[in-house]
Order: sequence, then structure tokens, then C-alpha cells
Amino acid sequence: MTTGRSSSTPGLDLDGLGGWLGAHVPGAGSDLSATLVAGGKSNLTYRVTDGTTTWIVRRPPLGHVLATAHDMGREYRVMSALRDTAVPVPRTYGFCDDPEVLGAPFYVMACCAGTPYRLASELVPLGEQRTRLISERLVDTLVTLHQVDPAAVGLADFGRPEGYLERQVRRWRKQLDASYSRDLPAADELYRRLAADVPTESGSGIVHGDYRLDNLLVDEDDRVTAVLDWEMATLGDPLSDLALMAVYNRLGEVVGDAGVSTVAGAPGCLTEAETIERYAAGSGRDLSRFGFHLGLAAFKLAVIIEGIHYRHRSGHTVGDGFETLGEAVDPLLDAGLSALKETY
Repeated sequence: MTTGRSSSTPGLDLDGLGGWLGAHVPGAGSDLSATLVAGGKSNLTYRVTDGTTTWIVRRPPLGHVLATAHDMGREYRVMSALRDTAVPVPRTYGFCDDPEVLGAPFYVMACCAGTPYRLASELVPLGEQRTRLISERLVDTLVTLHQVDPAAVGLADFGRPEGYLERQVRRWRKQLDASYSRDLPAADELYRRLAADVPTESGSGIVHGDYRLDNLLVDEDDRVTAVLDWEMATLGDPLSDLALMAVYNRLGEVVGDAGVSTVAGAPGCLTEAETIERYAAGSGRDLSRFGFHLGLAAFKLAVIIEGIHYRHRSGHTVGDGFETLGEAVDPLLDAGLSALKETY
């Protein structure tokens, strides 16, 4: 790994990156400056410029990394594949899996205009009408993604949709075990109930894996300009994206800013029932077992947050706001157990 000039942002060697950009991105200069983009609690995102052009660089977090997580190659491939579809994604410029450059795989993409709204307070100044429009477009963009034929964009082998839900239950149990630092009895119970009653998939499609408003960029005209953070994308049951978005919103209502997002509390935002109804109408999917999907989403999100909590305690997570994040795990697990009883 190169050890030359580094920026003030950990994990980014500007000499190594400058040499790589000059060789792989036409017209790119090698004298770079960079800043760590605020937000995001897993992969590290940097805004990099040569003084003329600005790019976004993504790499895995420093330190402990779960197997199969933080896959830069997957992010790069799915965004590149979706470039000519109706799904808004940034233009991609290149992917590097040579650890000699930055010490980890990374990719470079365009810097898109827009705001990743995370807090209700950020939406309030827009007014109820604009907030409602943004929340509607959030749902409609998800429907658009789930309508893409994976084979038509070269992603037929991007995942195994058959048995997806059963594998997800097992996978997140394994991920939880890999980040073990404390006993979580509710996690054991939720896993047991999920594993004992896995429904048939509602269908298959491209699953984003972490879909929520602050993983989208919205411009000044309230249009979605880019869907970001594809590190957990795969082929599977699309209802998992809808369920995870709902669980994110429920978490925000319970723990506020200690959670991931509070946008659902902004006046004008679609309610959970309106969101589900709009998605069902647009997609035509059967939501009769949506309670299971909500329970699985709560389990998944709890495991992700526990992993971040683990890395923070180990001193390997960069950024602010991690001190109390682990407190969200138990409420999430309890919500997952309750969600299994819900019917739609």
C-alpha cells in the first residue's frame, strides 16, 4: 500500500489515488484534495477534486469488516448496469480492487446534485406539499427499480432469488455472530421465529438492500437525481426493500436522532399505510405476508447497527454520532417480534 501524502481524511492516500485517476479517468489531474462526506455509517465516502472536476470515491470502512459486507465491486456493478434504465444512478468511472492503491477496493463515480434528507427538520422548511411529493417519489423510484428485469441489464447472475428469504435469515444471524460483543436474547428469539416460518417469495427483482430517503439525492425541484449506497444490492424479494424502509421510519419515531432517520415525522410525509398502499398499487405485489418482511427487516437493521456499534467500540469507525447508536438495537429487535403478528 502506498504511504505518500494523505489527506486529512483517514483511509484516503491522495498520492495513490491521484496516480490511479490519471491512468484510468481521461482528463483527471493527479494533484487532489478531498473531504469526507458527512453521513453514512459503513462505507467511507469522499468528495475528491483536482481543481477542475469533482468525483465521489467510495471505499470500505477502516478495520473490522464482515465477510460479504462493504462490497465495492457490487456497488459499482449494479450502478453501472442501471445507467440506461429509468432508475436514477450516478455515472461510474472506474473500479479498483488493487489494495496497493488505497489499501482496500474502491470505485469512482460522478458527483450528483441533490440533498440526502435524513431529518424531519430538514424537510419542514420545504412545506407539506413538497414533502409529500418527495415521499411519493421515494416510493415511485422504488417501484421503478423493482420493475427492472435483471437479465435485461446484465444482472441475471447478480444473486440467487430462489430461497432468498431463508438465506437472508441465516445470513444476518451469521453476521450478528461475527460482531458479537454482548448477549442479545431478543435477537435469538426473533431469529428463531423467523427461521421457523419463512414464506414463499412475492417475486424476484433487484433489491437495493438499504433503501431510505437519505440514500437518495433530491434536487431543488424535488426530483430524485440519484439512488446511492448499493453495497448490499442483490437479486431477491423486492418486498424486503419496502419493509426495511418502513422499519427505518419506525426506528426514527422511537429513538429520534439516535436512529438513522426521522423524515417520516415531517408534516406532509406519506404515512406508513399510505406508503405501503402506493407501493402495492404501483407494483401489483402480494403483501399478505408483509409482517414477516417487517420482522426480517428489523432483524437485519439491528444486526447492521450492532456491527457499527462493534466497530465503534473497537475504534475502527470514522465520523460522529456513534456513541449512542448501539442503544437502538434492543428497540429494533422488540419491534421485529411485534411486527411478525401484523397482517396486511
